[in-house]
Amino acid sequence: MSDLLLDLSRSRGLKKALGAAGVSLPLPEPLRRQPGPISSRPLEGRVVAVGVPGGARLSAALAEALPALGASIEVDGDAAPFRGPAEAFGRGVSTSGAGPLDGLVLDATGLAAPDELLALHTFFQPRLGRLSRSGKVVIIARRSAPIAARAVVGLAKSLGKELGKSGGTANVILAEDGADVSVAGPLGFFLSSKSAFVSGQVVTVRPGGAPSRPRSLDGKVAVVTGAARGIGRDTVRALAAEGAWVLCVDRPDDDAETSRVARALGGAALGLDVTDPAAGDKLRAALGDRSIDVLVHNAGVTRDKTLARMKPADFSLAVDVSLGAVVRITERVLAEGRLSKGGRVIALSSIAGLAGNLGQTNYAAAKAGVIGYVESLAARLAEQEITVNAIAPGFIETRMTAAVPLFIREAGRRLSSLGQGGQPSDVADAITFLATPAAAGITGQVLRVCGQSFLGA
Repeated sequence: MSDLLLDLSRSRGLKKALGAAGVSLPLPEPLRRQPGPISSRPLEGRVVAVGVPGGARLSAALAEALPALGASIEVDGDAAPFRGPAEAFGRGVSTSGAGPLDGLVLDATGLAAPDELLALHTFFQPRLGRLSRSGKVVIIARRSAPIAARAVVGLAKSLGKELGKSGGTANVILAEDGADVSVAGPLGFFLSSKSAFVSGQVVTVRPGGAPSRPRSLDGKVAVVTGAARGIGRDTVRALAAEGAWVLCVDRPDDDAETSRVARALGGAALGLDVTDPAAGDKLRAALGDRSIDVLVHNAGVTRDKTLARMKPADFSLAVDVSLGAVVRITERVLAEGRLSKGGRVIALSSIAGLAGNLGQTNYAAAKAGVIGYVESLAARLAEQEITVNAIAPGFIETRMTAAVPLFIREAGRRLSSLGQGGQPSDVADAITFLATPAAAGITGQVLRVCGQSFLGA
């Protein structure tokens, strides 16, 4: 589906002609994305400025993580911890510079009191002008320092709105005590082009995560519902690219397309109505003796109408597909011991579940219920090292949004900091990140993939 303003933005000739004619349009910035599997060096050739003000606690973790990701480093603060790791990876370390920067990382773990927050301005203000298009900002704070943590979140969300016009993003990592190593995974994701459509987000990280690495799902079994098209299809491709064997699940009516997707990846297909009371039995039969390492609930349906005009059947269907089936299938898998220790459950919510949406009371109720289930299930499964998270997409360019009336579609695209719709691959990349060991420290949370949509922000 074509986005006229984004197409114009990609054409330098057209942009120049519009400027010469005195036509001013709010053209969105084409985003820098990384197609294909996770790279061992996603920041190869990029320069990241790191701020480590007095009291910063993650210098050693950042010094290990950033060179391993391929970045050259410009340090504002004590550069000594960075030199050895950088040299081991053949990366440069400087304490000043004037050239473009691809990322800005501030270790704000030493900040606690209001009078210490000036460090945010001191680091960012002189460097933002050097940040490249599609540049990345990541701030790391301590969850146990609530004043500074909240202040950092407020600044990052505002900064994301400022950077969006140039395709830039700003995100926050809140580290629990003892989670220094766990920070590396989300840091790599937020700094890489795999997070192109993720901005203004906050993830809390507990101990247990690991640095990102390619093919980290080798030998793992993944199940993805709604796998035939759109987000589901891109998700199974992304999981397979990291080594997973994928069972692609979709409606029996889409059996031919589901089979095509599965065959191309060396996986298997299952035609299944997720609302079928026997869905759990059919899933077990398709898996044979395999256990599930990654369970992705992507199947969903819309039956939009205002509540006053909505039929009971349409309300029930939307809730049953997007929420009821998620609960039933997950509980069946757990009851049979089919979810591996250290496994992942990832369920698709929506910004409609966070903010509500006109004519979508059924869909919003279901997607909000998904969040409630994720939060409660994460607590239940924590001792088994199983993580449970939700993804909340915003406006994504799919068949469903292509059918939306023109003016509503345009509003959905523009009402975000990045001023454009996302791609199914953006959601798939976020799902894949949560499925990997790099996200083992993240559970019970909702990650919005919405370009920092103004809805529910």
